[in-house]
Amino acid sequence: MKHFLVAAAAAFVLAACGQSTEAPAPAAPAEVSADAPNIVAALADSRRPAEERARDAARHAADTLAFARIEPGDRVADIFPGGGYWTRLFAVAVGDEGRVYPTIRADGVAGEYELPVLAVAAQYPNAVMSRTPYDALAYPEPLDVIFTAQNYHDLPIASYNLGDRNAVNASAFAALKPGGIYVIIDHAAVDGSPVQTEDNDATLHRIDQATVRREVEAAGFVFDGESQVLRNAADARTVSVFDPSIRGSTDQFMMRFRKPE
Repeated sequence: MKHFLVAAAAAFVLAACGQSTEAPAPAAPAEVSADAPNIVAALADSRRPAEERARDAARHAADTLAFARIEPGDRVADIFPGGGYWTRLFAVAVGDEGRVYPTIRADGVAGEYELPVLAVAAQYPNAVMSRTPYDALAYPEPLDVIFTAQNYHDLPIASYNLGDRNAVNASAFAALKPGGIYVIIDHAAVDGSPVQTEDNDATLHRIDQATVRREVEAAGFVFDGESQVLRNAADARTVSVFDPSIRGSTDQFMMRFRKPE
């Protein structure tokens, strides 16, 4: 009986010790509403051109900002920002205390598609142009969000010389704060499609969602969810995104990844 009591007491002590040293699970990040005041203000910004406002419904701008958890005070990088559509929205949504970094290449050969954002950034005091290699992203402060829309599929195309996409993901991981998020939107390819590495008549400018997820997770990110707002089941995903039959309404995936705390 004594041996039983001693063993039971020891088990109790071990259990108690185990409970006292176990770290509590981190709280799940709060979701952001598409009608949050900072998002409403971003869409209502009077500096936005009429042609950009006309694209808000198709691009599900409010839902996308909410999915990216854009909040006042955030530091956000907009990778390969094109004409600055998202840069404008981020600049207002993060507020005066926040910062947005529209990011284009630092190699002196930025193409005409990359340059229009310069004029956009000049309109927003909290927009700071960043010229950095895409595969060696570097910023003056840790970021809350890194965002790129309809660009990841271009990284593997050798003639574009955008950099190694695995290095892009690794440098995005390094640039984020612990708990920071990485959002990727792109045109979906047929599941299991090989990555296209050449720019020719057969290039669809699409990429397999599973490939993107696998590559991003390999950099250390944790998959944190996806949004369905840009999906289009009517898109067979077999023609170029520039084909008139589907341009502007392609099936797109939107994924969010998190850097572990």
